[in-house]
Amino acid sequence: MADGRSGALVVRGGTVVDVEAGVARRGDVLVVDGRIAEVAERVAAPGGAAELDASGRYVVPGLIDCHVHVTAGSADLGAVAESSPYYVAAQASAVLRGMLRRGFTTVRDVGGADFGVAAAVEDGLWEGPRVVFGGKALSPTGGHADLRGPGRTALDQHACCPGLGRVCDGVDEVRRAARDQLRTGAHHVKVMLSGGVASPTDRIDSLQFSADEVAAVVEEATNANRYATGHAYTAAAVNRGLALGVRCIEHGNLIDDSSVALFVEKGAYLVPTLVTYEYLRREGAAAGLPKASQDKVGVVLDAGLEALERAWKGGVKIAFGTDLLGSMHRHQSDEFRIRAEVQPPAEILRSATLVGAELIGRAGELGTIAPGAVGDLLLVDGDPLTDATVLAEPDRHLRAVVTAGRVAWAG
Repeated sequence: MADGRSGALVVRGGTVVDVEAGVARRGDVLVVDGRIAEVAERVAAPGGAAELDASGRYVVPGLIDCHVHVTAGSADLGAVAESSPYYVAAQASAVLRGMLRRGFTTVRDVGGADFGVAAAVEDGLWEGPRVVFGGKALSPTGGHADLRGPGRTALDQHACCPGLGRVCDGVDEVRRAARDQLRTGAHHVKVMLSGGVASPTDRIDSLQFSADEVAAVVEEATNANRYATGHAYTAAAVNRGLALGVRCIEHGNLIDDSSVALFVEKGAYLVPTLVTYEYLRREGAAAGLPKASQDKVGVVLDAGLEALERAWKGGVKIAFGTDLLGSMHRHQSDEFRIRAEVQPPAEILRSATLVGAELIGRAGELGTIAPGAVGDLLLVDGDPLTDATVLAEPDRHLRAVVTAGRVAWAG
């Protein structure tokens, strides 16, 4: 099942899922030099092309997870920041390999991964999905990416430290930090708009950064033809960020109807991450989550599904995200099961393909099986348009992963 001498691959005899139309049709897919060249009932294979038999299986676009932390090898993020960068990199390699083997061919890292992580995958040094990275998330002192406990004053932000965030205060410092992430090739700049679970000294209902500081990040990202995304839970934090020009909100568990109206008005995106709270409650302590963070989980856990349903029914553009840490990365696919409690399977698949591609600026290239798109394909047993468990249980249903026309994994 290796690539053919012509640089072509034919995926033959499967049922091809058209996510946009919400239908699946029998047919073949021809990928040439990494791009889909033809989708038809029957395609002619170029000389020397490899063939992949998809008979009896569904051919699905490669999945996109829009909220990951591939360098979070532990749920104790403070410990990660003080680990050897080489050890963290080794952990990241294993995390990425697992993601690919669950059918994720693209991930958007919103704190931790840098240009080196992305290049390791692109250059074939690591097995994994392509990484759309934002570098280090920006946090004020005492904010969600300030991982010092209340008794610690020293702050080491040397470039080699593999922390997920960077602490900065004041418009000039925040502007410089945003420019520095963009300098490294970041595809977005993440800003902490509220408190969070994994940080030791902030409250979930706090507002973080001043309006002027947030506006400076938005301006710098926009000037670079990129965008700002914001970590936020409460309606107050979400609404403030959207009003200041933040293009995407991570989590949003405590939004209200006014938030939904603002999302729609601004054309902004929401990335819920429901699976992480379920497993932080079940396994967080064993995975290294500090006690102070364990106590915060319940505040956002119960509200998450209600927020998702509110946003979906209100017409918000919703991408797929997971936000798992440490040993809990293995539960990534369970987000499909959780969302199915309030959304139909076809809508969840749209979130994990078309909407994710649009958010990262790759609409028409990723998350779709159409001529001109990148040849990222999955072979699965069952129709994900009608059954969410097809993607929620990759160990049972996923049979092959193709990335840019290359069979990257087959089970």
